[in-house]
Amino acid sequence: MKLADAKARFSEVVQTAMLGETIIITKENRPVVRITAIKPAQRVPGTGKGVWMAPDFDAPLADFADYV
Repeated sequence: MKLADAKARFSEVVQTAMLGETIIITKENRPVVRITAIKPAQRVPGTGKGVWMAPDFDAPLADFADYV
């Protein structure tokens, strides 16, 4: 797709990319941009094993006693 066409039909280009198609934008018959949808990160259960939080995590810090 030429750059001028992509500019004129930007919403359509974005919608097409969101549906899973990759769009290549060209300028002077050379590819310059690839538009693809961003895939959300997949959360994997159990990857936080071994992570712990101190019992006093949300306790006020002594250094800030003057500000509280």
